[in-house]
Amino acid sequence: MTETRNIIRSRAQESSAAIERLYITMRHLFNRGFYKPMGISGDTLREALLQLRPEIYGSIDGEKVELSGLLYVIERLPVGIEECRFINLTSDEGYSKSHFKAIVPPKRKRNCYRIDDEQMNVEITRGRSDIYDILTHLTFIFIESHKIKDRVLLDENNNEVTRDWQKLEQAALLDKKLPLIEREKAISHAANVLGRSFEEVMEIYDDFGTTEKPDRFLHVIYWLGKLAIEEVIDNNKRTITFSPILRERLGHHIHGEIWATNIKKVLKKHHLLERPIHIISANMHSVMNSIYATHVLKTQLKDKPDFYIYEELSKSGNDKVRAKVEDFALKNGMISIPDTSGTNIDVQIFDTALIDISKSAFPSAQFSEEKPVIIVMDYAFGEQAFETIDELLKPYHETKDKKSHINVQSVSIMGKAGILEGGKGDIMIPSAHINEGTADNYPFENELTAAMFEGNDIAVFAGPMVTVLGTSLQNKDLLKFFKDSTWNVIGLEMEGAYYQKAIQSASKIRNSIPKGVKVRYAYYASDNPLETGSTLASGGLGTTGVKPTYLITIKILEQIFNVK
Repeated sequence: MTETRNIIRSRAQESSAAIERLYITMRHLFNRGFYKPMGISGDTLREALLQLRPEIYGSIDGEKVELSGLLYVIERLPVGIEECRFINLTSDEGYSKSHFKAIVPPKRKRNCYRIDDEQMNVEITRGRSDIYDILTHLTFIFIESHKIKDRVLLDENNNEVTRDWQKLEQAALLDKKLPLIEREKAISHAANVLGRSFEEVMEIYDDFGTTEKPDRFLHVIYWLGKLAIEEVIDNNKRTITFSPILRERLGHHIHGEIWATNIKKVLKKHHLLERPIHIISANMHSVMNSIYATHVLKTQLKDKPDFYIYEELSKSGNDKVRAKVEDFALKNGMISIPDTSGTNIDVQIFDTALIDISKSAFPSAQFSEEKPVIIVMDYAFGEQAFETIDELLKPYHETKDKKSHINVQSVSIMGKAGILEGGKGDIMIPSAHINEGTADNYPFENELTAAMFEGNDIAVFAGPMVTVLGTSLQNKDLLKFFKDSTWNVIGLEMEGAYYQKAIQSASKIRNSIPKGVKVRYAYYASDNPLETGSTLASGGLGTTGVKPTYLITIKILEQIFNVK
């Protein structure tokens, strides 16, 4: 037992060292301004990622091309990036006002612009976490691209490639949807190129497709392999650059300050600045639906329980029903603030003085004379959580000489997280946030407890959680150490420590919000990275996430509304 524990500790130390090397290397490359991922300058990044072997990237250290990990990454990068030899990370530098059309990845809110056949610009407006996320994803797909090259390039001197590659190229370059027979022929050749079975490729093929490009899988594999081959034959290396404006602005809270000021202007305009304010970091539907949906849809979904209504609202194809609830909310106390700052964090403000509580899901709410105001902000991304909350909690400077402190009574954080014991849809109640890679630990008094969620057929876990540098940097050895050592960690997420750092700074050091500000943290499990086939790359939650999402939301609102 002791020997096993020592082996786990040793592997965890190696993994921790690999993460630290990745972190330091990425900062060095950023300060340098450019690097070639598959050249000498990218060696340390590649070697550290291969040593770490993150769970989300599956068989990155094997000879076969990793399909689930590739799908996960491709969904978080702009369409067409696989064709680009030059990737330029920029700040918000005015491209939205140009003729360039913004390309937004399906699973990650970031504006990207195809400058020409060879270059893709990716806007970074959410801080260092965004850069780490992109660089690890790009390193992964470039490593996979060289696996393709190794399997198809027979002779570097004569540019000789396999027959499978020639057939794949023909199919990938066709500008039309392939008929079934031709598609299956192409998949057969692709399977040989990837070192995967025909069945494995068939299972994931359609997941890569878009309405415009149903056969995008072939296109992605071809271009990844093509550029890798050209890197070897022509020494034409892919290059990642960081714009001077991005390097100058990073860490200066430019986008967060604009975002927070916009919110405070709206609060001032509606005479809400002096009222008790409760901030909730969540999604853009659960608070709104929890307050209004039961009343709005009671006739349409007669005698149905609340969670049935929430599940119906979450299903695709129910846009009209969701629009009906939102329209009612906008006429009864909700103010919508779509983001224009570049943070990609939309906001809703709820003025409870304008809500008929008797017709809401909280008819027994007990308000004081000063009815609360709720600010709901969409999810932040990693370090961006500190930037946004830090700016929001600062006093509002109406003029140079006049500032108004915001009467913040509570900050509540709901989010998705990886769980280390349990499965998808389970709930985690943290007692502290451990900031990975630093000595920063943030214990706090959580107003939410595990006991509040018992009796709902959902497993609940309580204990410390680790705030990681990125979900794409985690491996089993390190996570097992966090779980089984005296840390007793129950899960991992990306924002908790940053939120708490900002809250503690504002309440205990800057005195910009009350010292007794209440905090609430609760997460629902999106994956279990310790279980094979249960990582984020295995797919989304589907309707499994509906019940825990609304359970957490309702418990937060019950406390704000003082429901006994």
